[in-house]
Amino acid sequence: MADHVIENGNEVINPELIKGWLLWGFVWVLLAPTLGVIISTKFTYPEFLEGVAALTFGRLRPIHVNGVIFGTFSTLFIGLCYYIVPKLAQVRVYKEEWGYPMLWIWNLALIAGFAALALGYNQGLEAAEFPLVIDIIIWIALLAITVQLLVTVARRKEPGLYVSLWYLIAALVWMDINWPFGNFIIPYAIPGINNAALHGLYIHYIVGLWITPAGYVLIYYFLPASVRNPLYSHKLSLIGFWSLALFYPFVGIHHYLFSPIADWAETISIMMSVLLILPVWTVLQNFFGTMIGRWQGFAGNLTAKFLITGALMYLIGCFQGSTEALQALQRPTHFTDFVIAHSHLTIFGTFVLWALAGVVYVWPRVSGRELYSFRMANWGYWLITMGISAMGLILTAQGLQQGFMLIAGAEWLDSLVSMHPFWWFRTFSGISMDVGMSLLLLSLLWGPKSPVAEPSLARPAQPAPMVG
Repeated sequence: MADHVIENGNEVINPELIKGWLLWGFVWVLLAPTLGVIISTKFTYPEFLEGVAALTFGRLRPIHVNGVIFGTFSTLFIGLCYYIVPKLAQVRVYKEEWGYPMLWIWNLALIAGFAALALGYNQGLEAAEFPLVIDIIIWIALLAITVQLLVTVARRKEPGLYVSLWYLIAALVWMDINWPFGNFIIPYAIPGINNAALHGLYIHYIVGLWITPAGYVLIYYFLPASVRNPLYSHKLSLIGFWSLALFYPFVGIHHYLFSPIADWAETISIMMSVLLILPVWTVLQNFFGTMIGRWQGFAGNLTAKFLITGALMYLIGCFQGSTEALQALQRPTHFTDFVIAHSHLTIFGTFVLWALAGVVYVWPRVSGRELYSFRMANWGYWLITMGISAMGLILTAQGLQQGFMLIAGAEWLDSLVSMHPFWWFRTFSGISMDVGMSLLLLSLLWGPKSPVAEPSLARPAQPAPMVG
């Protein structure tokens, strides 16, 4: 079929709009993880960049976290949605012209937010650090994007609702509700232990009700499209969708076990954390089932390699998350780098890799550029994969060592000294990831002009209705 689906003689997608969002995403891909390397270096060399307030750990760390979540992943996700939604709906995006001002409002708001954090303006809650005025601007942009994409889905010519669109609707609606909850209400209206409990819910809603369904949008679209195989099972996708919606809203309090929060709330969070294994296993079965009969071309398919690698990281990271919610395992892991291993394997190892997979698939189709060098891009893949794998292993090992040292009665300072060699290797694993992403982006941006043919599938698979 033609490179782009045609509607009334015009392209359904807007390549320039998609390119604009992805280019800004490339900026955050290079910036936010690089800040992570700088922060990691401070663990082994505390005097590194000392004397500059804006470059202290307390100010760089929230820039890194928000940069990865809202800069790197969210910006790439929104850009890829401007490709996915019209393809699946078979109509152009509603009020497409809004996409350009939203592009600048979103990214300039992020820049202003990061500048404010560097200057010390901080609301004091993780993933809700931006000053209130920045939060309002980001929320307005998110609402406008939600209207665009949801109205496009409502006006679709395709009668069915493919699974990627289920998760798109859920991610946008949940985020539109969660953002003001975490940024407008919790910091200013809820004091004491209730503030901590609700913030635990908010930050997990960012992960589980924004990043997770958004990531599913990407892999459910790009995996079948890249390997040219129909989705393995729509029944499994139904189970995964509704189990995520049912179990995830209650898990956030598992960060506050052994706290003054009510025991019943802690117990519910533990139960729901363990039950999250259900949506994880169903979606992974769907992804690996979709690969049946397509493994022979896997080595040369960068999109599929990023997606399946991310799925493996998802399995490991989610197993960590479910088990560390158990009281017996949380004793040696809480407040250690075991938790940081979990967050890196899921946020970067899974969802950023899935976003990069979408970029590898979409960028040649909207820019008209082939990869400059598959070998260079493939080296980028391996450096990223080796880096995040090493980081996950290193952080898990050092977290467990430190936790058991503290249980055994070791002094806190002695536990930190024992972490020094682990932190050194952690920094080099981060450098590997940064170099890998640079090679990948260079290969995408330097590629020669050459139209890329669209796969023969009009969409990743036959759509299924929302309910079974």
